[in-house]
Amino acid sequence: MIDDEEIQRALDYLRDSAVDAAQARANRIYMQEYSKSLKALIMREHLDLPVSAQEREACADHRYLTHLSAMQTAIKLDEQHRFLRVAAEAKIEAWRSLSANQRAMKI
Repeated sequence: MIDDEEIQRALDYLRDSAVDAAQARANRIYMQEYSKSLKALIMREHLDLPVSAQEREACADHRYLTHLSAMQTAIKLDEQHRFLRVAAEAKIEAWRSLSANQRAMKI
């Protein structure tokens, strides 16, 4: 059974993690958008090559690879926040259902 204390902890978590979760999402979106800019900037350094070769050079560049590693970290943190928030919301929803069932049984 889910007790009121567990539900309060879930509610507290949702409230207390909101700013961090929003920042994680903002970081992820920024990193995804920055990928396009970084790739274009690196491709611009290879204008003497065909576009497909420019893209190859950009994707193999250490700056782009470093960025991808940072983006992986940003995505992991965003997904971690999302999964933990979904779990807290599911616990609250389960508690609501159980509480409603208990009230219905008393009638």
